[in-house]
Amino acid sequence: MNQHSHYKGYAVHAAATPLHNGLYAANLHIERLAERRQEAARFAELDYFFEEAQAVAYATRWARMWIDSAQQRQTS
Repeated sequence: MNQHSHYKGYAVHAAATPLHNGLYAANLHIERLAERRQEAARFAELDYFFEEAQAVAYATRWARMWIDSAQQRQTS
C-alpha cells in the first residue's frame, strides 16, 4: 500500500512493506519541490505495524513532523 501527498512544498511518498513475520514496515520518501534544486530523504522501517493502513498513516504523520522541523531549522 502506498500513499502520495504534498505538504508545505514537499512530496511525501509513504509506503507499507509486508515483512515475512506478518508485520508491515512503515517506509517514507520525502522530496522538496524546488525549482532550482531537488532535495530528497529516505527513511526505511520507521516502525512496524500489524495493519498496512497503520504503517502508511504513521509514515505520513512522521513526514509532516520531519518537514515542520526542517522548516524551523531553515528559519533559525
